[in-house]
Amino acid sequence: MKVIILGGDGFCGWPTSLHLSKVGHEVIIVDNLSRRNIDNELEAGSLTPISPMGVRLKAWQEISGKKINFYNIDIARHYEQLVQLLDQEQPDAIVHFAEQRAAPYSMKSSHHRRYTVDNNINATHNTLCAIAELGLDTHLVHLGTMGVYGYGTSGMKIPEGYLDIEVVTEDGERIPQQILYPPNPGSIYHMTKTQDQLLFAYYNKNDGIRITDLHQGIVWGTDTEDTKRDERLINRFDYDGDYGTVLNRFLMQAAIGYPLTVHGTGGQTRAFIHIQNTVRCIELALQYPPAKGERVKILNQMTETHRIRDLAELVAELTGSEVAYVDNPRKEAAENDLKVDNRCFLEMGLEPTTLAEGLLYEVTEVAKKYAHNADVSKIPCTSVWTKEQKAGIPQVKEQVTSNTGKT
Repeated sequence: MKVIILGGDGFCGWPTSLHLSKVGHEVIIVDNLSRRNIDNELEAGSLTPISPMGVRLKAWQEISGKKINFYNIDIARHYEQLVQLLDQEQPDAIVHFAEQRAAPYSMKSSHHRRYTVDNNINATHNTLCAIAELGLDTHLVHLGTMGVYGYGTSGMKIPEGYLDIEVVTEDGERIPQQILYPPNPGSIYHMTKTQDQLLFAYYNKNDGIRITDLHQGIVWGTDTEDTKRDERLINRFDYDGDYGTVLNRFLMQAAIGYPLTVHGTGGQTRAFIHIQNTVRCIELALQYPPAKGERVKILNQMTETHRIRDLAELVAELTGSEVAYVDNPRKEAAENDLKVDNRCFLEMGLEPTTLAEGLLYEVTEVAKKYAHNADVSKIPCTSVWTKEQKAGIPQVKEQVTSNTGKT
């Protein structure tokens, strides 16, 4: 099928584009290269060397014999260009990664909050509006986040998008219904993803657009089978306090001998998925689209859950690193449980890649190879959630423990 990848230059978008191209789809990347511009803003680039887009695409064609076309379009701002492209290409599917993806970045300042809202919500709405305007029967696959649910589950597994409830009438009649699982976003970034859900529900109901919304856990790993084939294809490795995902950040810190920075008590439970499973999940979502007239399909895209301090202890044990408990920049519960239903992808054939030692070492070796690119001053998270934190009110006493647990 012909697939347009919105945000195909990013951490998840690039390896997904290569994978879908490899398995035989005609792939078109649309990206405004904003993530590269954010690197310049933060003065904290990828640990791995990212080739220019033209070099990436040329390398892929040389190695695979397959061509990926590229359009530089800001879909949040240039609606007419997006409409023209979709009308010209008539894609069978669109994969939507084109949103600012970092919670800390979205909380840096009022400017960053507004940018995240403007970019993310406009990108999603423009895409839906264009599909509806053109009358396309295009399947939209969107990369969302587990963070729309919040992190407290009251002991129950978070269902895949919809919650069974009963409404009791004045006469005492009990009427079963299904609603979207109540959102509980923890940042401006997560809030935009909850708004995406409402946009999807409306355009699915009103215009019949076929939509799959993937609520993804935290991605770890950096390379896939495809990005390993040539250094010009290498994927991003973010390690800074704004964009570095927690497990990758731990593995990079271990590689350079920097204490593993655990926010707060480390009692936060999060869902995780390896980058290779991410690209496979996108492929499966394209293979199993909702039928015309079917409601939005919502899938939990994760393979396992872990407490942050347990991850830190695991990495510390493997690498001999120290663990540093530092102030938590987020406004969240110190401890939480998280139970998630992910049966749909497993039934489709997903084979989960879990936290095997070999893969952890693989990521650490990548970090060691490019450690000379690291700027350790960018590791601490300086983006905070509240004015009180910004004013320097301590939230958690800082301490450093070794992998033996001694203070």
